[in-house]
Amino acid sequence: MNQTSEKGAGLLAGVRVVDVTHMLAGPYCTWVLASLGAEVIKVERPGSGDFTRGLAPFHEGESVYFMSVNRGKQSLTLDLKDPRGKDAFLKLAATSDILVENNRAGVMDRLGLGWDDLHAHNPRLIYASISGFGQDGPYRNRPAFDAIAQALSGMMSITGEEGGPPCRVGASIGDIGASLFGAVGILAALQKRQSTGKGTRIDVAMLDCQLALMENAVARYATLGLEPRALGSRHPLVVPFQAFPTADRPIAVCVDTDAQWQRLCAVLGTPELLSDPRFAQGNARSAHHGELEPLLIAAFAKHGREHWLAVLEAADVPASPINSVAEALDDPQVRHRGMVREVPHGSGRRFVGLPITSGDGAPERPAPLLGEQAGDVLAGLGYDAKAIAAMRRDGVI
Repeated sequence: MNQTSEKGAGLLAGVRVVDVTHMLAGPYCTWVLASLGAEVIKVERPGSGDFTRGLAPFHEGESVYFMSVNRGKQSLTLDLKDPRGKDAFLKLAATSDILVENNRAGVMDRLGLGWDDLHAHNPRLIYASISGFGQDGPYRNRPAFDAIAQALSGMMSITGEEGGPPCRVGASIGDIGASLFGAVGILAALQKRQSTGKGTRIDVAMLDCQLALMENAVARYATLGLEPRALGSRHPLVVPFQAFPTADRPIAVCVDTDAQWQRLCAVLGTPELLSDPRFAQGNARSAHHGELEPLLIAAFAKHGREHWLAVLEAADVPASPINSVAEALDDPQVRHRGMVREVPHGSGRRFVGLPITSGDGAPERPAPLLGEQAGDVLAGLGYDAKAIAAMRRDGVI
């Protein structure tokens, strides 16, 4: 591991990452690594940088989108088509443990910075590529965004209300799923390098990751030929396991065992459902969902949300309010866990925290300004002040 970055805190302290990413799928992956303590150096184009730097809304002149997923990183601007910029990049790669890029397949190769090039330059480098469709196959050169991955994978076909149009999942799980699988692959490659001394090529495709996230839907169709479809809030196999309206605001109720079903019927005042063979056990309830749901809706309509949440908690039946984002962030459990972090720099900058708690956490650090650390990074690579000034003058940095 890189020995020049061991002063930091966190589980990945001492690990240096070259970040050649933009938008979300790559930057989210490298934000995870930075939040775990890695030194992440984001290489951006001089002048414009990551496209999301210009994406509204803004807080004190900086993009909230960019700031959220680029916290804890350093920014180095390099013109990779200039020989001096490419030379600086190669020096950086030679001192690094990991490279993450999320360009279309072939872009890094055309720059002379692909896996084969950098593996020869630094055999210990772990090289992770996150793309829409992977490094091979008929779609390898196609552009891809979150909605494309969700649509092509079938994810949109199983999301939304029953009988309604296809619906995108409200969060960018196409990008973020690939980010997280990318981080898992990188960490596994770091472990392997401990014994082999050699880096690994990691190839992660957004489409592949969406299918992996749909594991149960894929298994039911691939094994049994049962085609999944959109079911609104309800689970395809477990009943009742969905949102229910009450006299005022809806709640979510999840009954996974027969013991929970018995307690739910007691709370609802519907003991007759327990002796009905259509609802006697889980598979029967699933098969007769259409007959059971109206009966449960009628029972929940007798009282409001707070009543049901209190009595269901007392009966140890899993239930929850259906929060807005504002309500979720103000939830006492969320506040206790510190999942919304105040980031130093400016005022009122609050973002979601890394949901991994350990005894060795890295401090929250803001996203960098464009090229903010260029001079420091280049000096650490052996460039003197005169060379850095010349590169700045010529637009290389």
